[in-house]
Amino acid sequence: MWLLIVEDENSLAAALRQGLEEENHRVLVASDGLEALHAAETCDFDAILLDVMLPGLDGIQLVRRLRSSGRQTPVLMLTARDDAADIIRGLDAGADDYLTKPFSFDVLLARLRAITRRAAQPAKSRLQTDDLLLDPASHAVWRAGAPVTLTPTEYRVLEFLMRRAGHVVSRSAIIDGVWGFEEDVEANTVDAFIRHLREKIDVGHTRKLIHTVRGYGYILREDP
Repeated sequence: MWLLIVEDENSLAAALRQGLEEENHRVLVASDGLEALHAAETCDFDAILLDVMLPGLDGIQLVRRLRSSGRQTPVLMLTARDDAADIIRGLDAGADDYLTKPFSFDVLLARLRAITRRAAQPAKSRLQTDDLLLDPASHAVWRAGAPVTLTPTEYRVLEFLMRRAGHVVSRSAIIDGVWGFEEDVEANTVDAFIRHLREKIDVGHTRKLIHTVRGYGYILREDP
């Protein structure tokens, strides 16, 4: 899973990240609410681990903002407060579950599995633009019925574009969404992956799907 940890206590954030990465999850860490909001609005996370007490924008405000904007990413709230009123407040704001500190890491993993199982399924449905088809569940890609073999990073770039099909996306948005905010990736790296994708997706087909918007980024759409 691709997980966002929102925690301003550095030692806890580092421990969670290490543990989750050892479980083969991909992790991004945000230390304040505003940074987390930007990340959650830019990237398609499978779940968010959200501390309640945060600088900039607290966890309750953050989950309300996400739900009001239509984002249904599963949210597991983490807090030292175990008062019933606080738990109810978090759940009513839109959180999917609530875990009080300190907690067992095994319990955390079980809660994550539970909220992602309960999550709405449309995000996992197949994505299609023209005769290009992508299955997020199996990471399989087809063009005109023929399978397309992609590297893991090529797949993530293509999925990012397909989830925003018909909309122009900047190079910086692709970097944030595919590599994360903590990676130092240059714009020409994005261009290189787009070139590889075009060779696998568009070469040999009359209708081109990946288009350049000069000076800004790219758009995936049906070629009129």
